[in-house]
Amino acid sequence: MTWVRKSRAALRRELQSHPKLTTFGSGWISGVVGLLLGIGSLGLVLVLRFPGVFGTEELKVFREAGSFRGVVFGLMVIAYLSSLLSLVLRDKKLLGGFGLALTLLASIFGGSRATAVMPDLTPVSFGLDFFVLRMIFTGLLFIPLESWFPKKADQPLFRTEWREDLFYFLVSSMLVQIITWLSFGPARALFDVTSGWAAFRAWVSGLPFALQVVAIMFLTDLVQYWLHRAFHRVPILWRFHAVHHSAKAMDWMAGARMHFLEILALRGTTVLPMIMLGFAQEAVNTYVFIVYLWATFAHSNIGWGFGWLDRFFVTPKFHHWHHGIEKEAIDVNFAIHFPWLDRLFGTHHMPKDRWPEGYGISGHPVPNGYWKQWCYPFKRK
Repeated sequence: MTWVRKSRAALRRELQSHPKLTTFGSGWISGVVGLLLGIGSLGLVLVLRFPGVFGTEELKVFREAGSFRGVVFGLMVIAYLSSLLSLVLRDKKLLGGFGLALTLLASIFGGSRATAVMPDLTPVSFGLDFFVLRMIFTGLLFIPLESWFPKKADQPLFRTEWREDLFYFLVSSMLVQIITWLSFGPARALFDVTSGWAAFRAWVSGLPFALQVVAIMFLTDLVQYWLHRAFHRVPILWRFHAVHHSAKAMDWMAGARMHFLEILALRGTTVLPMIMLGFAQEAVNTYVFIVYLWATFAHSNIGWGFGWLDRFFVTPKFHHWHHGIEKEAIDVNFAIHFPWLDRLFGTHHMPKDRWPEGYGISGHPVPNGYWKQWCYPFKRK
C-alpha cells in the first residue's frame, strides 16, 4: 500500500509538472496522451468483457457494431505509440511506463477482440463506456482550443482541483442511467396524467425539426433561468449550488462540478417543457447534445471575443462573470443560452473590456474533495 501511495503521488506530480517541463518535445504531452488513452482503452475493454455491468443501454447498438471495436483498437495503438515516445523523450519514465502498462493490460484482457464473460444480471449498469467516450470526445475538442486560444495562458492542463472535477465527471457519467431515470420520472408522471394533450403534442412533434430545437432551447432556458436564480437567492438551495461555484479555475471540466441533488433538481425541472409539450425525440436528443457542448464551452478557458454575438448567445466571457469572485459578479448572468433573458429581467452584467480577476466564492467556504462537498449542504453553518 505504501508503494501504491508513493506511485500515485509521483504520478500526480508528473501530471502537474512545471510548464517548462511540459513543452513540446519533452515527452510530457505524449506521456499524458498515452496514459489517458491507456486508461480509456482498458475501460472500453472492460465494457466488452462485462457489458451488463459497465455498458450504457443507449450505446448498445454502437458497442455491437464493428466500429466500436475499431475505436478500441485505434485507442490502444495510439496509447502504445505515445507511451513509447514518452519513454524515449522524457527523463522521468513514469507517464510512459503507466500508459504502456495500462495498454498491455487492456491487450491481456482481450483488447478489441474481447468478448463478454458475464451475463446481464440486473437492469442497472454503470456507464463506463459513456464516461470514456465522453472524456475523449470532449477532451479532443476543448483541450486544443484552450491551448491555442486561452483566456489564462498560464493555467496548466492539470490545474488546481482537477482531480475533484474529474471525479464529478466520472460520477455523472457512470450514474447516467440512474440520473436519467430519477430526473425524467416527474415529467413522465405528469405526461401520463395529461393524456388530453395528445392532439396538441402531435401538432408540436410535427413542427419543423429546426423550429422544435430552437423552441426547446428557449423554453428550457426560461425555466432554467428562474430555477438558477432561485438557487442563488434561496439560502438552502444556495448551499447546494455553492458546490458548483466553489471552482477556483474555469476550464472544460469545471462545469461538471455539481452536487448530485442539484443535478436531479435541474434536469428534472428543465425536461418538463420537452416532455410535457410533446417534442419529437430526435429534437430532444439534439438539444441534449447541444446543451452539453454549450455548457462545456461556457465554462472553458477560451478567451475568444464574439462581438455582437455576445448580445444574443451565452459565451465564455458572459458565463465567467457569473462565476467571478468580485462583488459585481454576485447574482448575475443566469441564462444558459440567451443572455437577453438577463437583460429582460435585470441581471445582465458584461463589462466591455474586462474578465473576472478570479473565480469561486469569497472566503472559499466550500471544502475540497468530492465527499466533503457532497456533505457540505447538510452541515450547519
